[in-house]
Amino acid sequence: MAEKLKIIPLGGLDEIGKNITVFEYGKDMIAVDCGVGFPDEEMYGVDLVIPDFSYLVANQKKLRGMFITHGHEDHIGSIPYCMQQVRCPIHGTAMTCGLIKLKLEEHGLANEVKMQVHKPGDVVKAGCFSVEFIRVNHSIADAVAFAIHTPVGTVVMTGDFKVDPTAEGGMTDFARLGELGNKGVLALLADSTNAERPGYTPSESVVTESLDRQFKNCDQRIIVTTFASNMYRIQAVIATAQRYGRKVAVSGRSMENMLKVGQELGYLKVKAGTLVDLAAVKSLPKNKVVIVSTGSQGENMSALYRMAFSTHKQIDITAGDRIIISASAIPGNEKAVSRIINELYRKGADVVYEKSEGLHVSGHACQEELKIVHALCKPKFFIPVHGEQRHLQIHARLAKSMGMNPKNILITEIGNVIELSGKTAKINGSVTAGKVFVDGTGVGDVGSVVLRDRKHLAQDGMIVVCVNLSSQDGSIVSGPDIITRGFIYVKESEQLMEELREVAMEAIDRCGRKRSRDWATIKAAIKNDLSGYLYKHTKRNPMILPVIMEI
Repeated sequence: MAEKLKIIPLGGLDEIGKNITVFEYGKDMIAVDCGVGFPDEEMYGVDLVIPDFSYLVANQKKLRGMFITHGHEDHIGSIPYCMQQVRCPIHGTAMTCGLIKLKLEEHGLANEVKMQVHKPGDVVKAGCFSVEFIRVNHSIADAVAFAIHTPVGTVVMTGDFKVDPTAEGGMTDFARLGELGNKGVLALLADSTNAERPGYTPSESVVTESLDRQFKNCDQRIIVTTFASNMYRIQAVIATAQRYGRKVAVSGRSMENMLKVGQELGYLKVKAGTLVDLAAVKSLPKNKVVIVSTGSQGENMSALYRMAFSTHKQIDITAGDRIIISASAIPGNEKAVSRIINELYRKGADVVYEKSEGLHVSGHACQEELKIVHALCKPKFFIPVHGEQRHLQIHARLAKSMGMNPKNILITEIGNVIELSGKTAKINGSVTAGKVFVDGTGVGDVGSVVLRDRKHLAQDGMIVVCVNLSSQDGSIVSGPDIITRGFIYVKESEQLMEELREVAMEAIDRCGRKRSRDWATIKAAIKNDLSGYLYKHTKRNPMILPVIMEI
C-alpha cells in the first residue's frame, strides 16, 4: 500500500492555545508551532499548560524540523520545554526567531538549538516535505501561513491571520493562496478563533485613530496597557506619543523584551530621545509622559496590577491619570480585568476601556475573511483548527455554506491521526496527547490526582488526626490530636473538636478489639468514621489525613 500523509494535532483543538500539529509521511516528520495554554480556575497553582510531547520524543529520529507561524505565546511558548526532550532545527521569520531566542536563553538552550530565519516566499526542504512561507496579517509582525508540499498533495495551514489592507509590510498574500488553489490544495487547516463573528475584522488603523483621540488635549499622565506581543499597537502608541511631544517609558519584563527585539530587528521605529527610563518619569511633567505597561489581562504580577494595588516600586496611580486598556479580556480573565479597573477608579484614575472607543481590534479573521481563504484555496478536504468545539463546528458550517461536501470536512480531537491520500481522508487511530502542567520549576509532576486534591483542599479544607499507639499492645499512648486547616476556626468550635476526638478514639478502639495491628486498616477506619460524622453534622467533606506513630 502507498504511504499516506498523517496529520496529528497534539494541541489547539477544543481549546484556545497550546497549538501544535504534526505532519508525518513515511520516515519524515515535521511539527508546526509549539505553544502554551493557560490554566483555568480548576487548575490550582498551575502556571502553564504545555502539550504532551510523548509522540515527538518517541519519533524524534523522524523529526526534520519545527516550523513556527508567528511569535505569540500560544504558538512558541512550549518550545523550550519541547527542546529539552527533542532536538531539531526551528524555522521562522526574523521576529518569530528573535522572540524564540529570548525564551531559549531563559532556559539555557540558546546555544544548543539551531534556528533558521526565513522570509515570506522562502521554501524550506525538510525530508520529503517542502514548506513554503506565505505572508499573512496578524497582531504581531512577521506572521506567516504555510503551504506544506507533500508527496500526496499540498496542505495549506493558515496559522493565525486576518485581512488588513493597511498593515505594515503588506497585506495577506492572497495572490499566492489563489495560485495554490488553482494548482490544487489537498487540505486546508484554517484558524477558527473568530469563526463565530460575522463580517470582517477591523483594521489596526482604527486603533491608531482612537489613540490619537485619547492623547489629544489630555494634560495628564497616560498609561497604556496592551498585549506585549502586539508590535503594531506598541508602535502606534509610540508614534502617537511622539506626535504629542511625550516621552515613553516601559514597565513589565515581557514588554521590555518585545521593545528590545522590535528595535533590534527594525520593526519598531523610535525617534532618538523618545524612550526614557522608568525611574526618570517622576521628574517629568505629567503631560509629557506615556507609560506602556503589561497587565491588560489582570495578571497578578503584571505592572498595571502592581500600579493599581500600590505595590509597584516606581509608579503610583494618582487622581487624573488616564489609563487606556487597549486589549479585550481573554475568556476567563474578565473578573481579573474588572478587579483592576475598579481599583484604578478607586484611585481616581480616568480609565478608558470600552470596545466602543475602538481601542482594540482582533488579530483573527471573521467569517467573511475565512470565506475568502476558502474560496481562494478551493481545498478538497477541510480541517478546522485553533478553537474550542463551537468555533470548529461553526467554521465547518461556514465551509458547508460555500458548497463543500460535508464528508470532506473533518472535525477532530487532539491525538487523533488524520490519514490523507490524494483521494481520501479519514481518522485512523490516535497517539498519546493531552495536557502537561508546569508548576514552578516542575514539569509534569502535577497531574489530575494532585489537581483533584488541590481542589478538594480549596473547597473543603483539611483535618489531620495525629495519634501515638503502643508498639506492645496497640493501645493509645497519646492523642488523638486534631489539626484543621481551611475547615473551621478551632477556638470557636471546641465542642466539635472534642466530638471528633471521641469519634477517632472509638474507631481506634474498635480496631483494637478486633486485634487489628494493621496501620492502614486503622487509618481507613478513622477516615471513614470522621468523614461520615462530619458530613452528617456539617454537610462538609474535608480531606482527612490520619497520622499514626508507634512508640
